Amino acid sequence: MERDDNLRLRPPRHRVDRRALGWWTLQSTLFALPLPLTFGILWATIPPTREFFMWATLISCLPGLLYMAVMPAWRYRVHRWEATDDAVYAASGWLWQQWRVVPLSRVQTVDTLRGPIQQMFGLSGVTVATASSSGAVKIKGIDHKVAEALVEYLAARVQAAPGDAT
Repeated sequence: MERDDNLRLRPPRHRVDRRALGWWTLQSTLFALPLPLTFGILWATIPPTREFFMWATLISCLPGLLYMAVMPAWRYRVHRWEATDDAVYAASGWLWQQWRVVPLSRVQTVDTLRGPIQQMFGLSGVTVATASSSGAVKIKGIDHKVAEALVEYLAARVQAAPGDAT
């Protein structure tokens, strides 16, 4: 049996927008820095505990700085997406990587999401919800205008796709 080239299993073709690196870097900073900053403030303000908080600051800085340096670039290498006339492909994650292929006949809703930090970078996310127990497929870190066009394209294709999305 000959397979249609669009239906064969393969990685998605499109990378997320390069600005996603800045978005993920800012997110990682907001996650990694509060604890070392707190320890640093305590180190500077409470004389009897200075040695303890000096070490606490240094020890808590290392994993945070490593996370901030590695995670955004690693995610950028992994995250990809693609929408064809038959399916939506998405690859995501960094330590736990996931690759999902959703036939358009299984799609129930298509939504966009723009959090405040994403808006600062001109990015959006697209959520493709299905009846699957695995949950929705999320494509994060794409240009806002590309996301709008993707939602319009998927809405039109889903409406035309045979099936009942269950």
